[in-house]
Amino acid sequence: MTEVHVVTPTNLAESIVMTTLRWTWPFYGLGALYVVGPVLAWLLAGLALLVLYLGPAVRDDLRARGPVPPVVWAWIIGMIVMLIALWIGHLNWNLGTKTTIKSTIGWAKGWALLALFPLAGAVLPIRRDILTRGQCVVGAWTLALLPVLAVAPYVGLPESIFTSPLKAVGGPGPEYFTVFFFTWDPGSWTPRWQFYAPWSPFAALLGVIQVCFALEERDHKWRAIGIAAGMAMILMSKSRMGLVGLVACTIGPRLLPLVLKGWAWQLLAGATASLAVVGPALSQALKDGVSAFKGARADSTRVRATLQRIAVERWESEAWWFGHGRVQPGPHLVEFMPIGSHHTWWALLFVKGMVGFLAWTIPIVWQTGLVLVDAAKGPRGRLPLGITMTILLLSFGENVEIEAYLIWPGLLMLGIHAAEVRESN
Repeated sequence: MTEVHVVTPTNLAESIVMTTLRWTWPFYGLGALYVVGPVLAWLLAGLALLVLYLGPAVRDDLRARGPVPPVVWAWIIGMIVMLIALWIGHLNWNLGTKTTIKSTIGWAKGWALLALFPLAGAVLPIRRDILTRGQCVVGAWTLALLPVLAVAPYVGLPESIFTSPLKAVGGPGPEYFTVFFFTWDPGSWTPRWQFYAPWSPFAALLGVIQVCFALEERDHKWRAIGIAAGMAMILMSKSRMGLVGLVACTIGPRLLPLVLKGWAWQLLAGATASLAVVGPALSQALKDGVSAFKGARADSTRVRATLQRIAVERWESEAWWFGHGRVQPGPHLVEFMPIGSHHTWWALLFVKGMVGFLAWTIPIVWQTGLVLVDAAKGPRGRLPLGITMTILLLSFGENVEIEAYLIWPGLLMLGIHAAEVRESN
């Protein structure tokens, strides 16, 4: 008989996290997810600071796991520097007080979350099981709604249901507050699904994170639900990036411990030597594969490449240190897409200059090194490595900061892992 693994919250922090995850789809149905994410971040971070401040006076089940780990400090300092770069960029370009205040609020709903959630995860006593089970509950909602979503474009249902009045709080665009059944791909005029994300490629990477969490679930039934839901999100979004992430971010962390095995190095040496014979053919096959990958959505690839080129050229010639302060409308050549969008790294150079670029690069490189080393040592690092790889993959096609409100379980997990590493040292 299969053992049932019961997961129930044991303190206030776990209850908040589990309840928010369980209500992911209902929140989406209200067009409220973009509001819920930042509120949750500031609430949990505030609770973490309160717990640190009160120390032993806090009730036993909510006491801090320990001091803030160094990598989390890197995220906190980096995101504060990001805010300073934003202010200086606005001053340099005379964007005005109103725009500066609006952008500061945007920082509090975006970049700040990359520090707040790891802080909460590192300090508050939140177990991994709460996050893995919570993600699988989201998956159960996804599978339950899947039949309606799947038939929607074929039975004449509209693309979107409604746009929530919560859009009045401000955000990157109305799609963050809109409830969709599906969208039509303008290139092929076939349906694509975005589930509870604002667009399909992002939904695919949320599906990758879903699978990464589900693989750590100890209950077989919930694990199957989580994996099935994640796979559905990846395949139905029809995203190239999602397919790459499914393979790289789930298999890669599980193969990493082989680097410490002597026989693996011998096998690698033999494979390297054989490249002298098969190398040219393999190289050509790889080039053909990359070309086919890009050609699958050639228009999208062209627009993204042009946006990146314009962003880099204008950053180098106009605003090296602190950037332009905000994204700017793009020309017809890039279908009027904003310059400083669709790529975290180039966007940072354009919007916040070299200072903002380093404020992101240093903590993400530190985080990557931490999870890589731990994943090579044992299974504890597999999930945080998969999440970090997904965030990195996301950063090369999207703006991470405006999507932090949905990847928050992964950010919380990174903080939990940082605390685990600190406790074991």
